[in-house]
Amino acid sequence: MSTTLFPGTALVTGAASGIGRSVTFSFAKEGCQNLVICDTNEEGLQDTQAQILAAYPSTEVMSMVVDVSQEDQVQKVVSEAARRFHRIDYAVNVAGIFGESGRSTELSTAGFDQINNVNYRGCWLCGRAELTQMLKQEPLATHDGRPGNRGSIVHIASQLGITSRSNAPAYCASKAAIISLTKSDAIDYSQDNIRINCVCPGVIDTPLTSHPPERKALLRPAIAIAPMNRMGTAQEVADCVLFLCSSKATFVQGAAFVVDGGYTII
Repeated sequence: MSTTLFPGTALVTGAASGIGRSVTFSFAKEGCQNLVICDTNEEGLQDTQAQILAAYPSTEVMSMVVDVSQEDQVQKVVSEAARRFHRIDYAVNVAGIFGESGRSTELSTAGFDQINNVNYRGCWLCGRAELTQMLKQEPLATHDGRPGNRGSIVHIASQLGITSRSNAPAYCASKAAIISLTKSDAIDYSQDNIRINCVCPGVIDTPLTSHPPERKALLRPAIAIAPMNRMGTAQEVADCVLFLCSSKATFVQGAAFVVDGGYTII
């Protein structure tokens, strides 16, 4: 029986800011001693690491600059994490972009490829590498003695992977693809005692949604649609992510948890 919900090693992509940073801090706060964080933003990544070590000095943090659309970089961070910590128990794939907007006839091929290379292909590359490592592991102990899992993966999709909106065909499709990927892998790896789920955030107050200022203005109609009529916080998303990673969710498989203030029920 484990004394913490998170006795293993957590890997978080997109950890330099926003949801990824909140997920990382939440793991540290809840007692996860081994963290692997990566992002393309080296300065933000270093800041995340410094803040975690200042608040939780006993935590071991490995950071690496990684572009999730590049297979060799994804494989390197997973291999280095396994070498240092011997296993990866919780993998949270947050890295993503909005990219170019516009109707399909106005969207460039390069813009389409950039969005899908990061959001969908990057998520698939990360999940594949993480699964490969998890298949080598034995289950961890749980908080109450129930049978544990060999690993848990949580992808970050979006409410727009469920509902879509105008002028975002590539983005919406990339997030819908993540939801479908989650379900397919959940079917395939249940027999290996590995869980794969995803979280679909609504409009969340992060640097991605707040900058440039015009973007926040464009999001106001979506905020108003949701019954709760406000932006969510990165911490509210992180709370859902950690539940799915934890041994309190050992029977949750292939789920798409919506954290959107009710946007998708309207």
